[in-house]
Amino acid sequence: MSRPTTPEPTMRAVSQDRAGAPGVLKVIETARPRPGRGEILVRVRAAGVNPADWKTRERGMFATGATPPFTLGFDVAGVVEAVGAGVTLFRPGDEVFGMPRFPHPAGAYAEYVSAPARHFAPRPRGLDAVQAGALPLAALTAWQALVDTAHVRAGQRVLIHAAAGGVGHLALQIAKARGAYVVATAGPAKHDLLRSLGADEVVDYRTQDVAESVHDVDVVLDGIGGANWSRSVRTLRPGGILVSLLPFDDSFPVAQAEAAGVRAVFMLVEPDHQGLCEIGALVEDGRLRVVVDAVFPLERAAEAHRMGETGRTAGKIVLAVAPDAGRP
Repeated sequence: MSRPTTPEPTMRAVSQDRAGAPGVLKVIETARPRPGRGEILVRVRAAGVNPADWKTRERGMFATGATPPFTLGFDVAGVVEAVGAGVTLFRPGDEVFGMPRFPHPAGAYAEYVSAPARHFAPRPRGLDAVQAGALPLAALTAWQALVDTAHVRAGQRVLIHAAAGGVGHLALQIAKARGAYVVATAGPAKHDLLRSLGADEVVDYRTQDVAESVHDVDVVLDGIGGANWSRSVRTLRPGGILVSLLPFDDSFPVAQAEAAGVRAVFMLVEPDHQGLCEIGALVEDGRLRVVVDAVFPLERAAEAHRMGETGRTAGKIVLAVAPDAGRP
């Protein structure tokens, strides 16, 4: 007589079976992943929402060209549920945060995620899961652009475009923590926020031409692209660097940059255990604060995307996957 089989454990996840508008996002019941060798299984408490999420939803996975169905989400904050063979970094019960598998989605819009252990770090003390879920992609992007790529140091002048956005508001604080003088661009409604985060100068991009009002900059962080590249080059002093978060295309002023004696690079963020640890240390030291604009439950992921696509948010949007995500 055969024994009854034990049902495979399942979980809730947000999936899409086609590319398109936010309405394609639906909550489904699906198999719970298992951690492989060198991986951990994380019970997700919160998942950050990023522009890469809604671009992937609308166009498909930019890294692989894969088409739906798939589950979105790059930012994870949660609790280690189980560890795979060979993992020594974490144990079940540890609180972690990370940006695993990027540029492939981690599948963070779900109750569980499995991924390489070293794509995570301990959740910074003093942060709840919602705040920790807002950090990884945006903070790692800012850290890798300013510290690993531009090598920002004390006394330098740093220009940060869209400084009230997810990456921008964290980049501003990281640059200040490194001793830089920071010029930040944003609409007037966000100027007080930027000053509270440490901006030395704030430029209203709607009424001021940054190329005319900002000069002798050592580093520009640009996540806008297009005509903004040319304006950014004009603000740089010889030897300065423009770090673009968007790939260069035919609109990039190559000749202008060369004539100005500046460098221009495109940077794509990578999973980074050590970078997450450095970011966590800044948080614990009180030198880095993540701004969370709005929190939505998992089943309202489409609404979170609609809000993000307006481009009017300050800081980050987060999905609270677990009901207690906003508690330490």
